[in-house]
Amino acid sequence: MTRILIALLLAAAVSAGIGTSLAQQRPPAPPTLSASRSVMAGTMLSVFVGKAPDAAILAIARPSDAPETAFVSVPLGVVSASSITTPGEAGLYELRLLREKAGKSEILARQPLATTAASATLAAPDKVKAGASFPARGIGPNGGRDRVVITAPDAPVDAAGPSFLPAENVEATLEAPDKPGAYELRYVMNAPVSGERILARRPLTVE
Repeated sequence: MTRILIALLLAAAVSAGIGTSLAQQRPPAPPTLSASRSVMAGTMLSVFVGKAPDAAILAIARPSDAPETAFVSVPLGVVSASSITTPGEAGLYELRLLREKAGKSEILARQPLATTAASATLAAPDKVKAGASFPARGIGPNGGRDRVVITAPDAPVDAAGPSFLPAENVEATLEAPDKPGAYELRYVMNAPVSGERILARRPLTVE
């Protein structure tokens, strides 16, 4: 009986040793990406990253683009989650996790990403008094550089004026121009690939 018990213990020890050896030989789990696969163009995409190495980079490119090619990239550092602005043009892209190695970009993980056409809505009074404050709302892609702004109707897309950033708050109080006349409230998207683009306009009369 004692011999049988010793034999069983020895067998268990050998088995445990083999299991430990196999676990030590098993390669580490590869990095992973987790994010929505379809979003409106120009939006901020939240991405969760697993097993990312130091100095990893989050990027968006076309599926056929070379590893070093990207429309937008964000250093990850030691964080496991980040946000990245998607291209402002609708289309098929690829979310990538990159690492610089020997002066070259290496793709560690990738995930398909489709962007749909960007759109926006505006809400504000039709008429306001010159110099008066009034509430306004703008909802769209809400990218980090998007803005809701008051301009002349024929002003260029990059024209300055009283404005707010919908990424910080979709509702804000704006101050009407001091000079009466015809103006417009605009939602201006500013995203990679598309650059600045007017997504919505609303006439505003300043009395």
